[in-house]
Amino acid sequence: QVQLVESGGGLVQAGGSLRLSCAASATGFMTNSMSWYRQAPGKQRELVADITEGGRTNYAETVKGRFTISRDNARNPAYLQMNSLKPEATAVYYCNYNGRREGWKLPMDYWGQGTQVTVSS
Repeated sequence: QVQLVESGGGLVQAGGSLRLSCAASATGFMTNSMSWYRQAPGKQRELVADITEGGRTNYAETVKGRFTISRDNARNPAYLQMNSLKPEATAVYYCNYNGRREGWKLPMDYWGQGTQVTVSS
């Protein structure tokens, strides 16, 4: 099984910064990507950013230029550096791991427990 441990959420004023961390325990898995999603009250969960095992990144248009996803290597956590935060970024942020168990054909998604980010105006 894959276990994801998130940290780094909290309360910050508009314009401030936070860094989220997601540590993945995925022994016996081949990683495709790690991602951050968020879900605001009354809204659907949406992709914020993802990073492939090869280091290719992708961002939602609403966070481009302000958020940075990174991961040094398979043994290190994935980080989401969030700068110039806006009140509309308030949401529960979820870490996602997509990978394939060795010997299996299809990859699977695993989710962290979520961490609250609140941006006050």
